[in-house]
Amino acid sequence: MGVEHVFFIQKNSLDLRKRTLKIEARNESFSSRVVINERCQYSVHPESPDWTFFEQDASLDIKSFFGLESMVEKIAIKQYTANIKKGKHIMDHFIQMLLDQGITHVPRWLDPQKQLPQKGTNKTRNETNLGESDDQVEDETDDVVRPRSVSGESENSLQLGATAANIKQQLKAQSSIEIDGKLDAEYIRRYLGELTPVEESRMVQLRQWLHETHKGKIPKDFHILRFLRARDFNLEKGRDMLVHSLAWRKLHNIDRLLDTYEAPEVIQKYYAGGWHYNDKDGRPMYILKLGEMDIKGLIKSGGEEGILKQVLAVNEEGLRRCQWATKSKGHPVSACTCIVDLEGLSMRHLWRPGIKTLLRIIEVVEANYPETMGRLLIVRAPRVFPVLWTLVSPFIDENTRQKFMIYGGKDYLAPGGLGDYVDEQYIPDFLGGECYCDVYEGGQHVPKSYYHYHEDQLDSSPTEPPFSSESLYQMAFVIKEWPHELHLKVDERGSVITWDFDILKGAVTFTVLRCRSPLTSEPHEHHVHGAAGGIGSTQYISKDMVVGVDISIVEPPCVCRDGNSVQGSHVTRQAGSYILQWKFFDTTKSSHSLDFSFTSHKSKVMYYTEVLQSQGFK
Repeated sequence: MGVEHVFFIQKNSLDLRKRTLKIEARNESFSSRVVINERCQYSVHPESPDWTFFEQDASLDIKSFFGLESMVEKIAIKQYTANIKKGKHIMDHFIQMLLDQGITHVPRWLDPQKQLPQKGTNKTRNETNLGESDDQVEDETDDVVRPRSVSGESENSLQLGATAANIKQQLKAQSSIEIDGKLDAEYIRRYLGELTPVEESRMVQLRQWLHETHKGKIPKDFHILRFLRARDFNLEKGRDMLVHSLAWRKLHNIDRLLDTYEAPEVIQKYYAGGWHYNDKDGRPMYILKLGEMDIKGLIKSGGEEGILKQVLAVNEEGLRRCQWATKSKGHPVSACTCIVDLEGLSMRHLWRPGIKTLLRIIEVVEANYPETMGRLLIVRAPRVFPVLWTLVSPFIDENTRQKFMIYGGKDYLAPGGLGDYVDEQYIPDFLGGECYCDVYEGGQHVPKSYYHYHEDQLDSSPTEPPFSSESLYQMAFVIKEWPHELHLKVDERGSVITWDFDILKGAVTFTVLRCRSPLTSEPHEHHVHGAAGGIGSTQYISKDMVVGVDISIVEPPCVCRDGNSVQGSHVTRQAGSYILQWKFFDTTKSSHSLDFSFTSHKSKVMYYTEVLQSQGFK
């Protein structure tokens, strides 16, 4: 664009008494199109006065950028991630400079009139716009089961000095082995691999946070560890990535995929991929003959969703095989090795719907199966391969790209090739080895009798997430001024209203209300671009309805933040109309905000509710 530099405005605030340094920066250049705000804070670590606690967050709001808003957002995220790493290197550089000068201790400034800081209390109740007070909450204490929700200040539990020892009382139900108040070193070596004290600390903290905010199924330690490793053990980024993946698994019932999924006949006959022994490190090995596969025929037969579901089943099987390998090999096996044979790859593979499907697969797998690719060996890459690589490589995480080994022609047979990673007895026969490989050879076109999709159908973007027709959960977009409200009709006293929801973006206040008279007017539907059916939220409570007159609050508002998973129930004392309400909560008004969303006016909720009849509880 011809721009050599941009201008930022930065404000530094040093408080010697509180021992904090705050740095706030915002962009001056292009501020009419892109607004970037970044905040950093250095403070005393809560676990030790000799440690420094560093916090960093940023927000990005793209107002208008010539129709390239989505692309600019992705580029900005990658650039910001890269700059974070540079910032760490700069700090390490200056620390090393001090060490080179023989300075190993810098005495801290002491206030002669130093006063002990008063410890604040966390709020568990937050103000809302309903105008309610405690005496306006309907008294149903005898019959109410309070929602198992999270505190509005739950982020404070992410203390970087936590260890397995000092939080063991909160983790009694863990599957990991704890001896004398800490993770057993043998358990770590046997099932998790080598961890530094800092890495172990952050894994335990993330596990603790999940126990506080996710009342459902908690992933095992090795699963948590993969997400932390994918984000270089950045606690906030690892947490954000993990909770969104957990919500995705819940939405699409991924935990039962291997038990319920049966590959369609066309996949069984013409999908040229399969498992083949292990590599030298004990990793399960998957063979994919991509060059000989009729990609166009498979996509026209099963659609983008059908191919994606097959790939997800392969990834789930890979996780299961890694657990088996960990048990049998005596050391942790957390990733697989994949050999991709490109013999036969040509321009026919560079078909627009095919590339689109491949990019979507990369996006879904990278977001939900991080650090599961130990090594990817691409063999017999033809001359057309650089074209394909140019198209897809920008969408592959840098850490993942470093695990790619690409061989052209017969280079894979030379030193540094397959023999360095796979025992000779397991090198597949079609690659010059002596081991029979029971994977479909490919090379045949899928018969047109299997086709179900036209090319124009495949070239359009899906309006709903994959497997949405099989999910119990629904999506809602909560906008400022437009809450999402769900109307539930309760036929008899004593029925139980249950809810299970996840905050995928932003923050909300959740409230349960009872209408004192039947609802007669039609609900208002607020339309949001990108929402299924175009409807982002629904409102039943009109502005002229008054708390205490027209509606009663039976479950008081609680703040639920990005990443929280909330389950709860309410036993009704009266039949009638009940409203479950999710209202937008502005995190910028909270002094402890950890909001990483790129737009500050919209939240996203995934929810499931059910009314259970009273006879089941008598």
